[in-house]
Amino acid sequence: MEISGSIAEVVFRNTDNGYTVLELDCGDDFVTAVGTFPPLVPGEQLRLQGDWTENYKFGKQFVVTQAQIVRPDTKLAMFRYLASGLFHGIGQTTAAAIVDAFEDKTLEIIEFEPHKLAQVKGVSLKKAMALSEAVKALKEMQSTILYLQQYDVSLNLAVKIYKTYQAGTRRVIEENPYKLVDEVDGIGFLTADKIAGKLGIARDSRFRVSAGIGYVLQEAGVRAGHTYLPKAALIGQVCELMDLDDADLIESVMQDNVVQGKIVMIEDDNGDAVMSAGAYVTEVSIARKLVDMMTKCANLPLDVDRDVEFFEREHDLTLHEGQKSAIRNCVAYGVNVVTGGPGTGKTTIIRCMIEILERQGMTVCLCAPTGRAAKRLTQSTGAEAKTVHRLLDLDFTGGKGHFTYNEHTRLDADVVIVDEVSMCDEYVFHALIRAIRDGGRLIMVGDKDQLPSVGAGNVLSDVIASGFVPVNYLTHIYRQDESSHIVTNAHRINAGKMPVLDNRSKDFFFDAAQSPQTMLQHVVDMVTTRIPKFAQVRPIDIQVLCPMKKGVVGVENVNLRLQEALNPCTDPKRQLKVGAVCLRVGDKVIHTVNNYQMEWSNAQEGTAGAGVYNGDIGTVISVDLQEPSVCVQFEDGKIAKYHQGQFDQISLAYAISIHKSQGSEFDVVLIAAYGANYMIMTRNLLYTAVTRAKKMVVLLGDTASVERMVRNNYTAKRYSMLVQFVRDCARRCGLETVAP
Repeated sequence: MEISGSIAEVVFRNTDNGYTVLELDCGDDFVTAVGTFPPLVPGEQLRLQGDWTENYKFGKQFVVTQAQIVRPDTKLAMFRYLASGLFHGIGQTTAAAIVDAFEDKTLEIIEFEPHKLAQVKGVSLKKAMALSEAVKALKEMQSTILYLQQYDVSLNLAVKIYKTYQAGTRRVIEENPYKLVDEVDGIGFLTADKIAGKLGIARDSRFRVSAGIGYVLQEAGVRAGHTYLPKAALIGQVCELMDLDDADLIESVMQDNVVQGKIVMIEDDNGDAVMSAGAYVTEVSIARKLVDMMTKCANLPLDVDRDVEFFEREHDLTLHEGQKSAIRNCVAYGVNVVTGGPGTGKTTIIRCMIEILERQGMTVCLCAPTGRAAKRLTQSTGAEAKTVHRLLDLDFTGGKGHFTYNEHTRLDADVVIVDEVSMCDEYVFHALIRAIRDGGRLIMVGDKDQLPSVGAGNVLSDVIASGFVPVNYLTHIYRQDESSHIVTNAHRINAGKMPVLDNRSKDFFFDAAQSPQTMLQHVVDMVTTRIPKFAQVRPIDIQVLCPMKKGVVGVENVNLRLQEALNPCTDPKRQLKVGAVCLRVGDKVIHTVNNYQMEWSNAQEGTAGAGVYNGDIGTVISVDLQEPSVCVQFEDGKIAKYHQGQFDQISLAYAISIHKSQGSEFDVVLIAAYGANYMIMTRNLLYTAVTRAKKMVVLLGDTASVERMVRNNYTAKRYSMLVQFVRDCARRCGLETVAP
């Protein structure tokens, strides 16, 4: 359906995503129109396509799917346009005077003969020229954004593109849309390729192939954690992506990209390894910094054994020899790895090191990759711990994120301790270590048997495998008693042994279910009734962990079933549909990406800031259908508001994937151990899930599935050059021997 009219009033506009509510003067009636638009001004004529809908709160509305802007053509429309407040120095009186003077030629005069405006009282030549430029700029921006929308580019991205290229936007798009991938944040290969296809750019264009190479390398990092790909694998994936059968063309473009500094080729044992220039710089920088810290950090003149004895007396405990050895190494070397499973005393070592170092007047910084992990570290040590991003002071001044602390402005710390280091991808780890000052120390604490980072790289495993950094393996288990089986079963699983499933403990239970449908019903029963009654906890405090996202007992379906059971829809008008999910007040949700710019406030503490991170869990506290928006209060009290275009950053969290649970601990964990994918249903996946629980584990499934997971020690290979780079760098420094 199509309607047209002039804008009487812009009732509401979200500047972040362009969602706009308009009062449209259609001549014989006023119509409320809603949709996503470029900046609009009262008086502009619109030709709109869309459909009518009935909003429960605001009544009849026209929901716009396509829009065309027509310049004002009546005196009233021109007056509204000029008096809108958008044009600096032009109020209602001046706008009326200009329109009265030039009538239907007003806009033509403003654009092409602005000097004539100076004839109007109150309009100087300077003001006239400024008005002309503002009108032309608005016209150019509107037409460019609407031009981009024909290529299915969202308003947010269209605005970013226009800000980058201004009047040259169309020329850039039509010459080489793949430039957008490198030059505009948020534009990926698939978006650029869609534009190129509509423009008729050939499938075998060298521009297209070059962009495809970059995209495949990027996706290899995002989806599989690789920092490089073997050349043959890269060529094959590019051919498949681009529907090309021309390996010679791809290799030729690849050589061009090497010359242009876009990618790097390195010979390894498996042939040529191809890395993006960014990945290469990151890994080489990490290697150099590690070697530098190991060679330039002197042994501290401390009587470690005496200090450890003092710590033991102060806290009425006895450290195992493995813990004492780790502490000695942390004093003797610039970089150390402390690794062990749950209950092996990693936290005790951190506490002891903090006390020893601070008594010497040294400054110690504690950090972790996620907010939940940092909070847990603070609680267990009594010392303040921050996320890596907060420690490095992530700043968005200038529109692009950068860390305040870096190789130029170093952290004011003698020692940096990073916990849950297995979760650190190479980008985060690189940012951290380059901010450590010369002579500073790094202590890396984590569990090498946990799942690797979601992002690219395998930092903890690679540092260990390099053989250059001292590694302190903790095997003696402390955190257990006769009645607890969480820790003991976790270690049994890690050793390839079946956990004890006799249900005689107070904290580890097994519930048999032979089919996915039966398991799903058991999950609902457990969360809604059985566990709350037994453990005296709220259903929302029980965290369901699933190996997979799809399927009957996948994250998505379990979330829908638990939402209906725990927070059913009582009023369809009070929920916001986001994709296949409806968000309601009271829903448990999780933030799924790092959004460093998202603003938050904490009314309880009277604080505000920016940054909501992957894995943050909270509750929906309000839903606004008109804006539309969703407010979420997270566990630490922060409240963030999500607008259209940001809804894909949150999802229901009654159930989450085991991968998503890394770095977090929950009082009660329910594990749905079912799946057929050999590469997913692995030992370290089950081990990671069990170690997320503090007070209770309920393992749900059939014995055969649990046995398969325990036996399956498969770990997906991650391509990384960090081990080789560390060793090469050490050799160049004349260091042929590895650290003990």
